Amino acid sequence: MTASLPADLASSAAPFDSARLLADVGGTNARFALERAPGQFEAVQVLACGDHASFADAMRAYLASPEVAACGKVAHAAVAIANPVDGDQIRMTNHHWQFSIEAVRREVGLDTLLVVNDFYALARSLPHLQEGDKVQVGGGLPRAGAPLGLLGAGTGLGVSGLIPFGDSWTALSSEGGHVTFSPSNELEVAVLQYAWREFEHVSAERFLSGAGVELIHRALAHVQGRPAEELSAPEISRRALAGECALSSQVLDVFCGMLGTVAGNLAVTLGAQGGVYIGGGIVPRLGERFASSPFRSRFEQKGRFASYLAQVPTYVITAEYPAFLGVSAVLAEKLSA
Repeated sequence: MTASLPADLASSAAPFDSARLLADVGGTNARFALERAPGQFEAVQVLACGDHASFADAMRAYLASPEVAACGKVAHAAVAIANPVDGDQIRMTNHHWQFSIEAVRREVGLDTLLVVNDFYALARSLPHLQEGDKVQVGGGLPRAGAPLGLLGAGTGLGVSGLIPFGDSWTALSSEGGHVTFSPSNELEVAVLQYAWREFEHVSAERFLSGAGVELIHRALAHVQGRPAEELSAPEISRRALAGECALSSQVLDVFCGMLGTVAGNLAVTLGAQGGVYIGGGIVPRLGERFASSPFRSRFEQKGRFASYLAQVPTYVITAEYPAFLGVSAVLAEKLSA
């Protein structure tokens, strides 16, 4: 994969005396790449988190692979992780890994190890996405110099935003996926009531995630008075996309509608007239099914603010590894400071 850093960062970046290690760590997979020159990402590998006892083990496994080991010493690394980052200690919300950033830096033998929230890194990539890296869903035009919103459903629900700051941007380190879920119609009230049987607090992430797709499936089956098959989120999506199952299709409609409401909430909260971007592992796989879903109508369904939201564009991020762009930019700034 090859991508371009912002021109100002690329021109000011210090010469690479060694390859830089970049990582994007989610609750299910850890994605690694080497950056040997600004914006040049090579040796991309995706490792299952469950195959490694710790993050340090996964990092060492990547560095020991023949393709990576042949590149010589790696001195600097930056990691985007699906977790709050506040200080040295990391304890993942959606996986069992926990570690000290400084201890991992010493253990792996790095000069620099920078760890940031994954959606903070993804937000930093937004101004640098090319036209082929995103697909617009619905109408609206981006307003120059306005904030951007970002959310994405995968193992969890990530939320961030990008705020103009002079000639640059400030990304938000947000845990907005854990806001309390708010239903928008009677069916969602029934789905929420079902979820309360399992959880004391039902956040937006409880529904807008892989586990959330499965929860919606169980809830709709209960509402319809039918036994629910124990299906995984990928199987539910497969059945819906193949037109094999009316219940699975309804699950996707409910999921996309809920996501539209949350995206609209984010847009009005941030004043994100530059656009709202959808990332994560679920939506980009839905293709045209997402474009024809209730997402956009629910995004605009804000009563007196419907006309306001009709002017805000929404985009699905289709780039394969967009977080590498953002975390690369963050590391370049750190090393040039």
